[in-house]
Formats: sequence, C-alpha cells, structure tokens
Amino acid sequence: MIDRGPHPIEPWQLRETELPMDKLAQAESLFALSNGHIGLRGNLDEGEPYAIPGTYLNSFYEQRPLPYAEAGYGYPESGQTLVDVTNGKLIRLLVDDSPLDVRYGELHSHERRLDFRTGILTRELDWTSPAGKRIKVTSRRLVSLTQRAVAAIEYVVEAVDQPVRFVVQSELVANETQPKLSNDPRVSAVLESPLQAVSQDSDDEEVILVHRTRSSGQLMAAGMTHTVECPARTEVDVDVRADWGRTTVVAELQPGESIRVVKFLAYGWSSLRSETAITDQVSAALVGAKFSGWEGLVAQQRVFLDDFWDAADVEVEGNPELQQAVRFALFHVLQSGARAERRAIPSKGLTGAGYDGHTFWDTEGFVLPVLIFTMPDAAADALRWRHSTLRMAKERAEVLGLRGAAFPWRTIRGQECSSYWPAGTAAFHLNADIAAAVDSYHLATGDDTFIKDCGLELLVETARLWMSLGHHDRHGNWHLPGVTGPDEYSAVADDNVFTNLMAARNLRIAASFVTRFPDDARRLGVDTEEEAAWRDAAAAVYIPYDEELGVHPQSEGFTDYAMWDFEAYKDKYPLLLHAPYFELYRKQVVKQADLTLAMFWCGDEFTPEQKARNVDYYERITVRDSSLSACVQAVTAAEVGHLDLAYDYAYEAALIDLLDLHHNSGDGLHMASLAGAWTALVAGFGGLRARAGGLSFQPVLPTGLNKLAFTVRWQGVRLRVQIGQEEVTYDVHDGPDASIAILHEGQEIQVAAGKPVTRAVHPRKPLLPRPTQPLGREPLSALGNTTSTRH
Repeated sequence: MIDRGPHPIEPWQLRETELPMDKLAQAESLFALSNGHIGLRGNLDEGEPYAIPGTYLNSFYEQRPLPYAEAGYGYPESGQTLVDVTNGKLIRLLVDDSPLDVRYGELHSHERRLDFRTGILTRELDWTSPAGKRIKVTSRRLVSLTQRAVAAIEYVVEAVDQPVRFVVQSELVANETQPKLSNDPRVSAVLESPLQAVSQDSDDEEVILVHRTRSSGQLMAAGMTHTVECPARTEVDVDVRADWGRTTVVAELQPGESIRVVKFLAYGWSSLRSETAITDQVSAALVGAKFSGWEGLVAQQRVFLDDFWDAADVEVEGNPELQQAVRFALFHVLQSGARAERRAIPSKGLTGAGYDGHTFWDTEGFVLPVLIFTMPDAAADALRWRHSTLRMAKERAEVLGLRGAAFPWRTIRGQECSSYWPAGTAAFHLNADIAAAVDSYHLATGDDTFIKDCGLELLVETARLWMSLGHHDRHGNWHLPGVTGPDEYSAVADDNVFTNLMAARNLRIAASFVTRFPDDARRLGVDTEEEAAWRDAAAAVYIPYDEELGVHPQSEGFTDYAMWDFEAYKDKYPLLLHAPYFELYRKQVVKQADLTLAMFWCGDEFTPEQKARNVDYYERITVRDSSLSACVQAVTAAEVGHLDLAYDYAYEAALIDLLDLHHNSGDGLHMASLAGAWTALVAGFGGLRARAGGLSFQPVLPTGLNKLAFTVRWQGVRLRVQIGQEEVTYDVHDGPDASIAILHEGQEIQVAAGKPVTRAVHPRKPLLPRPTQPLGREPLSALGNTTSTRH
C-alpha cells in the first residue's frame, strides 16, 4: 500500500494538514521554492527538526577528486557537487525562555500550503510552550520570480492567552551540518564545511556574509535586512561572526497582540567578479526588495504566474488527484528554469542535492520540451548555457580522439563528472538530444537570432562528433558501435536504435540549417563536402530489425540475449542496487524507455504495426527503475491504442514525488518525470507532434477522463486545445488578428482568434491486447485513485 500522506486533493495548492515527522525529507522537497537561481528547501522556519537543510545557488559547486580503483586514459579526474550555501531561511523564536520546537510542548495544529498561483509557501501553527504559553505563528515565504536575487519571509507571531516576551532571532548560517541518509549511489556526496569565510559586514539595516569555496574558488554573498511592525516597544540587536549573522528583535506582547517581521534575503555568486562587486550586488538587491516591500513582491509574483498559467495550465476533468499533481509538476518545472538565465537546469532542480546537483540529458530531453511550449525564453536560456560549455565539450572530444563536441553525461559547470564511463561517456546520444532541442525551439519560435548566435554551432559540432564516431561498412550501411542508449542496463552496445536514429536526425538537422544559413556555416568551416557527408550518413544509418519476432532489437543482437529472471528479483528494485551491472548488461531487461523513446521522438521511422509490436514486446521487460520511463510509455501506449495503460503511466509520472514512488524524493524532486506528466497528457492524449510543417494533433481520452484542456505557444500564438470524449475544440486567445494552421488527424484546419474550430474525436483501436509488465512492476492504477482526498 502507498501512504498518500496528509495532503488533501485540491486543484491549485499542495496542503499539509499535519507535520510528517517520519517524512521530513520528502516534505522539504515538496515544499521547496526556487526561481532557477535560488533554491530553498521547505525546512521549518526555526530550522529544527530537519532532514536535509538546503539552500542552493544554481551552478555554485565545490570540486572534489573522483577516486578510481583502477584508472584509465580519459577518465574524468574531478567531480562537482552542489553546495548547501548560507541559510537565510532561519527565524528562531524564543517564547519567554522556551525555544519554539514542535517536538516539545503541545502542538495544537500545524499546516503548510504551497499555492501554485501565487508561488507562496504559507505555514500556520498553534503551539503551547512547555511553560504553558500559547502562541500562533503565521509565516509566508517566497523566492521572487521577478527579482532574481531575492527571497523574502513574512513572519507573524501572536500571543494568545497570556502576556509573552518574544525574542525573534533572524539568522544567516553557513556550513550547516549535512546528514548522510543513504548508501544509494544516486544520492549526493556529503561535503564538510565547503565554505571559507571571506568577509562579514553589518549595520543597522543589513547583514552580508561573503564566502568562498575551497577548491572551485567560487565566491558567494548572502545578505538580509528586515522591517518590523509591533504595537509594543521593541529592541533590535545585530551580531555578525565568520559563519553566521543574526538580527534579534525583542518585544513583550499582551494577549491578542502580534509582532510582524519581514525578512528580505539576497544572494549573488561568481567565479570571476570581485568580492566588492558581489557584495554591492547583494546590497543593491536588498534595497530593491525592501523598496518593493512584501506586498509588492507578492503582487509581482502573482502577475508573473498569471501569465505563466495562461500559457501552461493543463485542466483535467475526471481525476482530481491527477489535476492537482500536474499543476504541482508544472509549478516545479517552472521554478527549475524560470530565472536560471544561462545556467544549467539540474535533474532535481534546486529542490535538493540528489545526483550531486548535476544536469543530465533530462534537461534537453524532458524539461525543455515543456518550457519550449509554455515559456520559450527559459528554454532558450538553457540552450545558451549548453553553448557556453561548448569549449569544454570540444576539449573532451579531443581527449577521446574525436572531432566536434562530446557534451558531458553529468555536470554542473560543463566538465564531465561521471566516473563510470559505460553509462556516462559512452552515452553519446546526449549530443543528439541537444540538437533535437535546438531544432524544436526554432520550430516553435522561429528565432533565427538564436540560431545565428549559438544554435547552428551546437548543431555543427554535434554533427561532427557523430561523423567521427560512426562508420560505413563494406555494404554502405552507417553504424555506431560501442555506445550506450537511454537504457542504462544495456551499456556499450552496437547500433542502439535510439542513438542511431537520433544521430541521423542530428545530421539531417545540421545539414538543413547549414543550407539555410550559409554565411554562418562558412564561418564555422562547413563546406559542401562535409554537408554532403552528413546527409549520406543519415540516409545510410543502420537500424536493426528482428524479422522472426517482428520487432526492433533495442540494439544489435539484443533480442537474442537470455531473458532476465524477473521472478527471482520480484522484490529487489531498483535492480542496480541488487544485481551486478555485468549481469544486467547481457540479459533482456530494460531500466527505462529506450526503443520506446525512439518511437516517440523519431515516430516517422516506424509503421503503426511496428509500434504496436514493439510496445507489446518491451512492456514485458521494462522495469522502470528510472523516473524517465513512465511518461514515455504513456505516450507510446496512447499512440498504439492502449489508452487505459497510458492513463496509468501518466498518473504515475505525475504522482512520482507526491507519492514518493521511487523512495528518494527526499533528495530532491524528479524534474524530468514532472515535466513528463505534461508530455504524457499533451503528447499522449492530445497527440501533439511538432514538425517543420507545424503542429499536428491526434486527440483521444481514456475512460475516466471527461475533459483535457491545455495551451501551447507556437510562433507567437497561444493555441488552446479542449478535448472531450467525442470532440475537440481549437481556439486562439491572442490578439484579434492571431491565427494558426494545424493538422487534426491529418486534416489541415485554420484557427483564428474568436473563431474556434470543433472536430470529432475518433477512438484508437489497439492492434494487440494490453501487454503485461514484469512481475510487480505494473503501473499504478489511475482509475482506482480518483477520490477527493489523499489519506
């Protein structure tokens, strides 16, 4: 049984009705706030109890050596780990002489609410101290989406039934102790005291602490300032030391009176700028935040989010839990990239330091497709960050004896940080995933400036990598031997279908853009001979096919491997923690969608019959030990007509963190799966596909959903799609002259503002019965979870 926790099912917020002391880590991730630059885990204001304290700055990391039992040429020498920076969330409270700690005294009620429309985390508690003094605390916390360096907390304390002396201690604390919670290799490394004090500054208005990392040499500053409102006399004291700063406010209140403290925080960091420059930046941000005031920051946040939801909201009628989950997912995807501004989007966002805070192919493959259709500027920023690391990717390719750029499997700054090359370096498909994201962004926006600035160079250098990796055999077929596809249980394989198809797509895209931008191509040294070689390789790419089984092997020879013993491992998932990779690599067992993903991203390369047979075959051996799988399987299951199975997978992708399905949400949320919830619904049931000719839709709903509505941005137009069981309506809600041509079930229609178009929806009939999954790995049942409360 899955414990659904104290979270009522409500459409626009996540509410926690009691404090889950046994699940603090998960709650801290669920209630994390971020803007893509600053990340604050959902720790309690008073700091304790906690599972994992966490305050993060995007790409602010410490460098550490990567140990090897037996090193080899080309192995990365150092890793990078996201640093828990100076904690500004702390507001400790002394009630007479009793510190507020929910583990002592009597906690009458405790509730937290994360509002997806305002971006504010609200906390309310009613508590009686061990000495019998009853108080009420209301705090509201935000990380500004409009003032990138700023976060703020409104903290209100009320004396309930007796006079009380309150001592409010607002703090900045560096080098907090980090617990080691797991031996799971996917959890981050623990860094002890990674910050060295550089300077401390304070006056009656501000406190600013400056620190530097020991090895990576990055400089950061954190600052705070306050406003205080109180009906009684107050005393304010400021104290600063090397690793902490404190502003203390003292007041004596009568029953019914309250004190209100607003804490403004600012953060800045750089590997290049001086201490003075960073300090001045933080000071200026504090002044700006204080000028806006709490109410101003709240108003700015609401305007920003109103615009986001206008383009991003997904309405689900028929499953309230899925409705809440998809909005929760979209809110966190927004937070991961809204103000990243040419920094990476980590796989956990800034909700935790799982995977050491690294960025993988998840960003381009799963998160950017959502941002491209909902917040394209953020997608462009993420791709510009990739381009900023191009020099390092080219250096890495040179070390490997290759041309072009070999982008890192996992990184923060741009250097390869994977110490396990079969699942890291060999997973070259990342380069094609980046190229596909460049193409998708340009299709959706028509942004030629982006292509000229950086997009074309990304396409050219990734294409060059494939040409040095692949080769033509004596029959003229083009092969990619010894690579690792998305499935990390099948490493260093020959002719992985996904990798081959994506590499060919990369080559075709690069050749197409070189033709469209000839002057820029010449600047990059591309001549007609190189372009022709790209087209030849793409046309000759070898795609394995098992004629006897009528399916595509995931890679050459895969369908001839021995079957995995699913019965023996039915209670031992994820398999990577219970079986040696050597065994996994030579058996038919799939960690995550691989061939299935190829059918989604390169769908035109497969016939409907091939898709149906491939889905049937790979469903039976895919164990979904990766969070990247359910959303992809949702799309392909929907496409071949298994709508109930697709519904279950969409539900699982959306609920992955709310239900802690992988038992590691405490380390941070799964951004790819959360983004995948949007993909499962929009691409799965909406049938959305983006091609050079425009948008096409093949909508259909499963039993249990009465309506699905979503909006996508395309070439400056916001198109709203509303799907029912029998018909779909397309509408444009931009200016009076806005219009768009789309394909509905292969038929072109024109949709103009004020002139919605309605068409019939035709059900998809599956060619084969619903397939089974490995023992114990069936997806959650969406139809069995449609109640209005989560117990």
